[in-house]
Amino acid sequence: MAIRQDDTPPNRRFGIINLVLIGFGVLLLFSSFLPNQGAQQVPRVPYSLFINQVDDGNVKRAYITQDQIRYELKEAPAEGAPTVLATTPIFDMELPQRLEQKGVEFAAAPPQKPSFFTTLLSWVVPPLIFILVLQFFARRQMGGAQGALSFTKSKAKVYVPDEESRVTFADVAGVDEAKAELTEIVDFLKTPERYTAIGARIPKGVLLVGPPGTGKTLLSKAVAGEAGVPFFIISGSEFVELFVGAGAARVRDLFEEAKKKAPCIIFIDELDAIGKSRSGSMGVVGGNDEREQTLNQLLTEMDGFAAQDKPVIVLAATNQPETLDAALLRPGRFDRQVLVDRPDLSGRKKILDIYAKKVKLSAGVDLDKIAQATSGFAGADLANLVNEAALLAARAYRTSVEQADLNEAIERVVAGLEKKSRVLQPDEKKVVAYHEVGHAIVGHLMPGGAKVAKISIVPRGMSALGYTLQLPTEERFLNSKEDLEGQIATLLGGRSAEEIVFGEVTTGAANDLQRATDIAEQMVGTYGMSDTLGPLAYDKQGGSRFLGGGSNPRRVVSDSTAQAIDKEVRGLVDRAHDRALSILHHNRELLESISQQILEKEVIEGDDLKNLLASSVLPEAAAVGG
Repeated sequence: MAIRQDDTPPNRRFGIINLVLIGFGVLLLFSSFLPNQGAQQVPRVPYSLFINQVDDGNVKRAYITQDQIRYELKEAPAEGAPTVLATTPIFDMELPQRLEQKGVEFAAAPPQKPSFFTTLLSWVVPPLIFILVLQFFARRQMGGAQGALSFTKSKAKVYVPDEESRVTFADVAGVDEAKAELTEIVDFLKTPERYTAIGARIPKGVLLVGPPGTGKTLLSKAVAGEAGVPFFIISGSEFVELFVGAGAARVRDLFEEAKKKAPCIIFIDELDAIGKSRSGSMGVVGGNDEREQTLNQLLTEMDGFAAQDKPVIVLAATNQPETLDAALLRPGRFDRQVLVDRPDLSGRKKILDIYAKKVKLSAGVDLDKIAQATSGFAGADLANLVNEAALLAARAYRTSVEQADLNEAIERVVAGLEKKSRVLQPDEKKVVAYHEVGHAIVGHLMPGGAKVAKISIVPRGMSALGYTLQLPTEERFLNSKEDLEGQIATLLGGRSAEEIVFGEVTTGAANDLQRATDIAEQMVGTYGMSDTLGPLAYDKQGGSRFLGGGSNPRRVVSDSTAQAIDKEVRGLVDRAHDRALSILHHNRELLESISQQILEKEVIEGDDLKNLLASSVLPEAAAVGG
């Protein structure tokens, strides 16, 4: 992939004037350390000698400063000896009294007149240094280097497709509808006259929305690769800077560079970093926020840069379209929103085919089964899945990836790594075994499009002491009330098995209870599946559509309605619990048999598990048969 920073190298050559100024400054600096040739050199003597000469009455006058005492003798101690001497003072409070008693004239020394070089140094060198520093940073700014004053330069990187790194629509799978929408952009960039001839106007901006890992950035590169035009890529967070106005300046610089290379594409990843709504909680719009100024500049540029002969098209991606400002989404800016969602069964198969070509697969690998078992996986998840399988094969010193490697990779992604070092006590292991078998028996008998594929009591991940793996048998997009009630019963199957076998419950069902309660609350508050409360939504849609946001906040309801909601939720969970208990009581022998086997083997899967669960029956079916 050819990625380069679109900046020219800085000019590091200084002119002759700058060199002269630097040399002059160096000379002035060294001149301050040279001795003053015009000043008379005064010999220095010890302070004790000075005191003795004062006591002997040989000192005529003295000039005292903080740094030295310069004094004159009445007569020289010897012929040719100096009569003016200097000494370094010490802290002596009796010195003025001593000098006065001996009749010595003393005073503070007059200030010395600074030399010519000292005066010149103090007036010329500071401005000279300031000018040199400004010129240095100005040259770096003009050269495009990322220096101290280059924070207003755009940090966008230019992706220039070549034959080796070129990404096309053939490299993107599972998002056929999104590709069809973007194909029109490619056609316009290749042959704009076909659209302009009839007065059609291509959208200025296209917003790609969807969950993380679904291929939004890859799609934008494919558009650039198909069209064969320059591709500017930048993250929304790179516009935001500590300096006021830096983000807006970077937006201006980005669009100026794009105009020079038009026709081209600008891709802004994570647009929500700068494009969030400007309205506060009370609907008041602030005007001093740096991010808001950056957004305003982006809106202005998208309004004013359009040119039909050399178009600049803005692609952007976000996981949180609901947080974007309304001005961004209006016609004339981001005219079109393209959903890049998680792939369906056929899409997952195509994605696996693309990534499987990059590794060596054994002849017996069935990618259709892998695609069927990875419902809900995004494109990035599937790429990671194939890579994990290749790593597992290499770790086992195999020359190709086998079906078992891909199956193990699915479990790694779903449940985490095996924790064989986490040794359970015998009684804990027994509880985990019955717990997981309880999940398996209830889950096998519940309606829905999932089957129990594996039971394991080997710890995985951070907290899972065991797990029951259910894989979908068909692609489903809707769940009925019966399906959801079956999911709750399956989640409570582990806790119910503990109650039946041990007469008590453990903390191992904490996550099961949380998920079961969430489903029950959604059935009542979101899906309107309560006969008592009717088809009303009591929960507000909270959090992000694609990122999730935890539990939905409840609307403001009366106390009686809140009590009715709680009662309905409790009723759903209690009925599912009773159903799980009934199923496990009726299949008690099977529960014991499978639990004993899994205590010995630790893992049961495949045909062995299928044959064991085939003998389980629902209580009502057994009653009818009897």
